[in-house]
Amino acid sequence: MNQQGMKIDCPVCQRKKSMTAISRVEKIPYFGEIMESILICDSCGYRSTDIICLEQKEPARYIIEVKDKTLNARVVKSQSATIRIPELGLKVEPGPRSTGYISNIEGVVERFETAVRTAINLFEEEESREKASEILEMLQEVRKGERSVTVILEDPFGQSFLGHPEAVKEELSEEEIKNLKTGFLMFEGDDVD
Repeated sequence: MNQQGMKIDCPVCQRKKSMTAISRVEKIPYFGEIMESILICDSCGYRSTDIICLEQKEPARYIIEVKDKTLNARVVKSQSATIRIPELGLKVEPGPRSTGYISNIEGVVERFETAVRTAINLFEEEESREKASEILEMLQEVRKGERSVTVILEDPFGQSFLGHPEAVKEELSEEEIKNLKTGFLMFEGDDVD
């Protein structure tokens, strides 16, 4: 493991040289070589971590029908992956603060439940709150094994993985790859002056 650290100014409390910034590179299962960055302020206690995959693999799509016996399927989601549950109209695309994680299908469904609960509190229209509440109930049925849905995991950098004998892996076409968000700011060579 290669680790480097330095003292920097904290962007939260503005104290000079109060934040320790540590970055290290290591190899971990499923992801390959990663760089982990950790920021810790000794003054205000602010803490932030980020993991960036350094290896690029073949773009891939994983599809699994979620039912009681596939809730434990291993999910390795990189910061560049999109996860969808088409039957419920749910999709999480990567953004600039997207992070990777390792979980299982049940954990992915729980993350969707948390997002829907947050949305319910933000909606002003009663109709939107009711629709979100219905989706929340359906997600809870999925976790109980009472409802079957499809989970689709797509990664243009191929760093994600869905591990289960019933999971189907597909290649992504060039057009599909272009249409996926990555969470990274991308520059096309010909467009930069």
